[in-house]
Amino acid sequence: MIRRNWMRIAICLMASMLGAGISFAQTGAQTKTATLSGVSLKYEKYTLPNGLEVILSEDHRLPMVAVSIWYHVGPANEVAGRTGFAHLFEHMMFEGSKHVPGSTHFQLLEAAGASLINGTTDFDRTNYFETLPSNQLELALWLESDRMGFLPDKLDQASLTNQQDVVRNERRQSVENTPYGIVEETMFHNLFPQTHPYYADVIGSHADIQAAKIEDVRNFFKQYYTPNNASLAIVGDFDSAQVKQLVEKYFGPLKRGPEVPKITAPTPAITSEHRATVQDQVQLPRVYEAWLTSKIFTPGDSDGDLTATILGGGKSSRLYKKLVYEKQIALDVQAQQQSLLLGSVFEIIVTAKPGHTPEEIEKAINEEVEALRKDGPTTAELDRARNGIETRVVQGLESLGGFGGVADRLNEYNHYLHNPGYLPEDLARYDNATTQSIRTFADAQLKPTARVVVYGIPGKPDLGPEVPTPPNQEKGKSTGGESINTDAAWREHAPAAGPARPLNLPVPEIFKLSNGMTVVYTHRPGLPVVSAELVLKAGNEANPIDKAGLAAFTANMLQQGTAKRNATQIADEAALLGASLATGSNTDSSSATTSSLTKNFSSALDLLSDIVLHPAFPPEEVERRRSSRLAALQNEDSDPNAVAFRVVSRLIFGANHPYGYEAIGTEVSLKAISRDDINNFWKQNYSPANAALVVSGSITMAELKPLVESKFGAWQGGASPKNPAMTAEVSHARVVIVDRPGAAQTALMLAQPGPARSTADYAGLEVMNSDLGGLFSSRINMNLREAHGWTYGAFSQFVYRRYAGAVIAGGAIRTDATANAVTETLKEIHRMMETQMTPAELDLARDSESRSLPGLFETSGAATGAFSEIFTYDLPADYSEIAGTIFRGNGRRYADTGVKIFEAGSNDYCLRWRSRED
Repeated sequence: MIRRNWMRIAICLMASMLGAGISFAQTGAQTKTATLSGVSLKYEKYTLPNGLEVILSEDHRLPMVAVSIWYHVGPANEVAGRTGFAHLFEHMMFEGSKHVPGSTHFQLLEAAGASLINGTTDFDRTNYFETLPSNQLELALWLESDRMGFLPDKLDQASLTNQQDVVRNERRQSVENTPYGIVEETMFHNLFPQTHPYYADVIGSHADIQAAKIEDVRNFFKQYYTPNNASLAIVGDFDSAQVKQLVEKYFGPLKRGPEVPKITAPTPAITSEHRATVQDQVQLPRVYEAWLTSKIFTPGDSDGDLTATILGGGKSSRLYKKLVYEKQIALDVQAQQQSLLLGSVFEIIVTAKPGHTPEEIEKAINEEVEALRKDGPTTAELDRARNGIETRVVQGLESLGGFGGVADRLNEYNHYLHNPGYLPEDLARYDNATTQSIRTFADAQLKPTARVVVYGIPGKPDLGPEVPTPPNQEKGKSTGGESINTDAAWREHAPAAGPARPLNLPVPEIFKLSNGMTVVYTHRPGLPVVSAELVLKAGNEANPIDKAGLAAFTANMLQQGTAKRNATQIADEAALLGASLATGSNTDSSSATTSSLTKNFSSALDLLSDIVLHPAFPPEEVERRRSSRLAALQNEDSDPNAVAFRVVSRLIFGANHPYGYEAIGTEVSLKAISRDDINNFWKQNYSPANAALVVSGSITMAELKPLVESKFGAWQGGASPKNPAMTAEVSHARVVIVDRPGAAQTALMLAQPGPARSTADYAGLEVMNSDLGGLFSSRINMNLREAHGWTYGAFSQFVYRRYAGAVIAGGAIRTDATANAVTETLKEIHRMMETQMTPAELDLARDSESRSLPGLFETSGAATGAFSEIFTYDLPADYSEIAGTIFRGNGRRYADTGVKIFEAGSNDYCLRWRSRED
């Protein structure tokens, strides 16, 4: 997959500021410790004789381990005519190696209980990672070493042809069929000359993807996928001495590769404004403004991060306050510094509200940028930006690997600076920033004569000439491979798992306040982070039929003012605390959440309790949010998946069922909802008897109890009225087509009503669905993606709700393959109904479900979400332990559960998003 560059930069930002008080204690030439606020991050780095850099960091919080390997190659290394090649090769790394055939890579990791498996490509690098139970670490090392050393043995034209189809579908899905995707791509086209490595999207063009040859793939591997061009980070529950032996066993024998050519592409400065207007299948205009700024980790780069936060980093930012809140001309704003090796990109993105033009938006953006260039930020603005970054970076340490976890950070520092211990110098950059340095950055690097301005407007998109997909008879056949490394007999078989650690899933403590409010608590010692969610059993099902969206509207209004704070004060106070603050509603519940450093949790909880217990619902704020929600609803029409889910909900449940509407509601209902409706919904449903405060983090019970009592003890109110269970409207099976001329893909969904969350068949259904469409190695995905190349990914899932759920299967499908994809999906569904899963399939699905459970509690935020579900659906406190036992012991075949899906004559639907009749 592509790791969108702004996502990587957000991680870089989070990894860049822990504040003052850093100390490093050197205990050996290669072993160091960074400490902040009681947080220690230990690592050890060494290099194998073949050049592979190894970074180890022991962390025994959970019986889990993260393995992350970075190859120092990305589009920055590509040559003209080969755009997207680094990303295409990333896909080839999952197509099997000498001892790991085909899709076995995913199957083995899923069976081992991996909670995270992926690979990503960014402009400057490619990485691969997995987080799994610590007793399965040797399996991960065997898999990663086999594709590093023995991928060429299995590289063939058949695999390349298939992945060319898959990657082209990924481009359609992530660029061409995603709202504003081609607009952002045009921004990069105007920032960099056509010969520059950053000119093209990371995924490349259809023509270049299709033009790739098998010899190109083999040569790319020999040049870049070598031990001396990679770094391996292992973080988690392991013994370093033992792991060093395993690393030497699996990676030590691999041959060193040739020296990697240095990246020498120059990045020309922009000396005059570049402008473009791009038509796309969108509902609202959007403005992009972008500048080339300081390279990653060079002077000015950290000032760019802080400037982006001050300008467009949330509701406390200048652009949000001015354009969204005060002038009410914009739906949303973003600003970000995309830090890169050959020159960073600072961009501002603003979506206009209906009735407002790109020109109007651009003028307002420029006024704010010019004000910052002239006067710089206030001290309060800089403090808010710093505090938010500090909190996010400590929260990032909760994750072992993946996007922004410890392994990812160590590898990032090592990749760009050859020093995984760069943390103190990185922190100093932000700590040393001043209001003057921010003003200097804005004045010097955000000049109007050095920017790119791109308008994205509604219209017919120009996707360029069609690049045909070769017909089946022209697709490549297996042609064999070549060997590079010396084989060994012990590589033939996957290593056995080590002794299993006790599962020991957390069980929360539950108590009630005197007013009846439930408190669900888990102590997580170590990192000074606490997450809290106030969850109420009042979601979509509590909405009157003529007031769809009322629950969500009410939740949204909580942040718009209380008896003692207005909307701006709420946003500024949360930002100054470095705390997140969010409110929302879904099918079965409404919630208000916060997360902060432990030292700020009391103040964050005070803010949370104030917005829930004392909302003022100012009339002017109701109208402001009504306008924004209507604009957001209109903007959803640009997103094929959003429209698909909206249509599917109505088809399954009907117009007289609250589940027949998405949380946001409809245009008619949003216009009809009054302030009195909102206030009455709050009075009826926001009560302590209907609520639970779920808290997870570094806070003791002795500290928590009086704190919660002081914030929520005076809250009064009885239980909410219970809504009667409603029956979905059942109708005949049918095909529904939502036409979108020129669509790059079909958004395909097959759907029908499903069981409630309380079903006794929950475990059996989840195990079955893992095999059908829940895992990457599932039947539907292997058929539609790996066998046929019709999609970037296909799935099935059970959506459980309090009264009735849904069963959905589908994916984003290449348009001309839509009919065949429907046929094959139904074939897999009927095969599942008509035949039992094989013992191997059952074991894989069951093991994946049970062994991956610890991943649900890797972070305080994840744990809070999991325990909120326990309250919402009246599950026992030890449900996670019970679920683990059920998943491990459930031997029933799906056919034994008595539940059927998509049978002939059942209430099933096929929703297509297509471009033409066929």
